[in-house]
Amino acid sequence: MSDARLKAKNHELPTAKVDAALALLRKIAAEYAPATFANSLGAEDMVLTDLILKHKIDLEIFLLDTGRLPTETYDLLAAVEKKYATTLKVFYPKHELVEEYVRTHGINAFYESMDLRKGCCYVRKVEPLSRALADKKAWVTGLRAEQAATRTGLPLHEKDTGNGIEKFNPLADWSEKDVWAYIAENDVPYNALHDKFYPSIGCAPCTRSVTPGEDIRSGRWWWESADSKECGLHPKKSA
Repeated sequence: MSDARLKAKNHELPTAKVDAALALLRKIAAEYAPATFANSLGAEDMVLTDLILKHKIDLEIFLLDTGRLPTETYDLLAAVEKKYATTLKVFYPKHELVEEYVRTHGINAFYESMDLRKGCCYVRKVEPLSRALADKKAWVTGLRAEQAATRTGLPLHEKDTGNGIEKFNPLADWSEKDVWAYIAENDVPYNALHDKFYPSIGCAPCTRSVTPGEDIRSGRWWWESADSKECGLHPKKSA
């Protein structure tokens, strides 16, 4: 049995949680069009992907390809498009911004300081996100409140003042076991790195495996304080 299936063993996902997430997704599609779902292909986002596509909810799904994602993430993208007979919209960084950053600071400058790390995240994630959300009234994320200290108290619905639109987190009150129970019960594809103790997956240079008992976000930007581990896509307070 894979590590992912073990996480879900003996845990029963409350039907009410699935129903509530589905109802919220349908409400977003009906009342906040045009809306879009930012899919990082993490476990939580795969739950939302399955809900949206299986139930034919009219929500666009997009991915930010930073140019430094793990091979396993690209493999999952291909698997998703094949399984669900769909094509995800992909946004890439502006090449001139990447070239300027690397030319000025170096290819791995993000290890040197938080400012340089956030600068890299801005070029590869935040700026492309602004284009992805440019004409939208709302966006959907797979964030959960228990994922990190920066996400404590995460609401289902908030105002993203930075992007000037509504933001929805349908899985805000889900536990990690809820997520994996849904994946196991519905045979949802997921990133192979999850079976190698990578609970949170981002760019390859900024992601590592964790040991049992460690915080699930400890493998992301491990050289920084836990209370600052965000890339800029999800400021601690966006309302």
